Amino acid sequence: MTGIRKSFPGVLAVDGVDLEVAPGEIHALLGENGAGKSTLLKILAGAQLPDTGTIELDGRPIQILSPHDAQDHGIVTIYQEFNLVPTLTVAENVFIGREPTRGGWIDWGRMRRETRAIMDRVGLALSPDRLVSDLSVAEQQMVEIAKALAIESRLIIMDEPTSALAEGEVARLFAICRDLQAAGIAVIFVSHRLDEVKQICDRLTVLRDGQLVGSAAVADVSIEDIIRMMVGRDVERLFKQRNVHRAGEPALRIEGIHASGDPRDPFATQLRGIDLEVRHGEIVGLAGLVGAGRTELARAVFGADRIDAGRVLVEGVPVQPGSPRRAIAAGIGLVPEDRKQQALFLALAVRLNLSIAALDRLCGRLGFIDGRAESRLVQEYQDRLNIKMAGADVAVGNLSGGNQQKVVLARWLALQPKVLIVDEPTRGIDVAAKAEVHQLLYELADSGIAVLAISSELPEILTISDRIVTMREGRLTGELQIAEATEEKLMQLMTMGRERAA
Repeated sequence: MTGIRKSFPGVLAVDGVDLEVAPGEIHALLGENGAGKSTLLKILAGAQLPDTGTIELDGRPIQILSPHDAQDHGIVTIYQEFNLVPTLTVAENVFIGREPTRGGWIDWGRMRRETRAIMDRVGLALSPDRLVSDLSVAEQQMVEIAKALAIESRLIIMDEPTSALAEGEVARLFAICRDLQAAGIAVIFVSHRLDEVKQICDRLTVLRDGQLVGSAAVADVSIEDIIRMMVGRDVERLFKQRNVHRAGEPALRIEGIHASGDPRDPFATQLRGIDLEVRHGEIVGLAGLVGAGRTELARAVFGADRIDAGRVLVEGVPVQPGSPRRAIAAGIGLVPEDRKQQALFLALAVRLNLSIAALDRLCGRLGFIDGRAESRLVQEYQDRLNIKMAGADVAVGNLSGGNQQKVVLARWLALQPKVLIVDEPTRGIDVAAKAEVHQLLYELADSGIAVLAISSELPEILTISDRIVTMREGRLTGELQIAEATEEKLMQLMTMGRERAA
């Protein structure tokens, strides 16, 4: 790709960027959220057209006017936000639009056989007839990868492919990448996990503010060098451990919670007698492996899922279960793991997404929304959280992942909650935005808000928490003060529980 330029109203997304990837190369494309990575890759995938610039494949100029054109040239994209049809089976999703036929009819037997072979290749024992809606997030990610492998590809674009995967699944993905490499297939690998970039990638290209910063062999640069290229400053200035704090009285108490999980998810983890306390001004980290029940606990406390036994109290007052509205009224906010599916109205303006939970406070005497008050609210949190956007009326779906997350956080801050639950608060956002979110969590706790933070990244849990609680199979397995916590101790509690770890 040479001299690629793309602008949107009020934003120059990509400004004369060059990108070169060799056959059989795993090439990392890096940059902060909003650096232009997604726009560049959407142009390569045929989802958007460049204003200027050229694309060559094997030295020959090509035109990519649609995703079909890209696939015809052997360019396949695995997006971070899944591109699956939940009401169809695994086999139907893998071969959608390319179904094998015999005599003019779909050859279901062949489609199932080929799907099973591809699923074996990615190391996933799934029936081709399983509905995608019944799969976990990690399983859906592997189906996306299988879908790409089913197409005769020359270049596969992987956008944050490991963000939903556990350690064992990441290892399988890396093995697949090396198989592709051996077959001469190129991979563009987008990730904010720089340790993975060092582990799997050959070369890297870094963008910043829509412009090319540079390219290098991965072996020739350190993680600190990469961060400096991405954000223009040193890593030590980004991430800071929280200062000594003094926790106040209990804000959130969870007593004996039992829950059978989301009735729409047959694989949801059951909660078994959870007791937990979070005090005002305290950040409690909740750590556990996939399937430990962390998200199920957050949803139960917030009233999104039914509680079979036990109770939730805010400042000693019981919260009537089973209703997010009542949880919000009691002072509980939830930033969910999947912001695009569960938190944002992607086609609607930033203004509405930010203010929607506080509309009753923005209404005048006649019940109409006070537009000036709403504008002041949006401006206040745009300044406070450094939300980068062309304007309050831009669709929130057009913002980068980090700025979308800030909009979700701002929504709850506008309600001034007593308790804020954040589930994977930095998933899929860049290193600089991650540092900003960490600093914001510190400020919230310092203001007296009780924060319950869920993260799959142990270094993040160890950085932001005052106290860490671990879960396994729907039960609490241990608790560590931050001064005594290490990744090894946490992993022991997460995998074996308190008794066996001792």
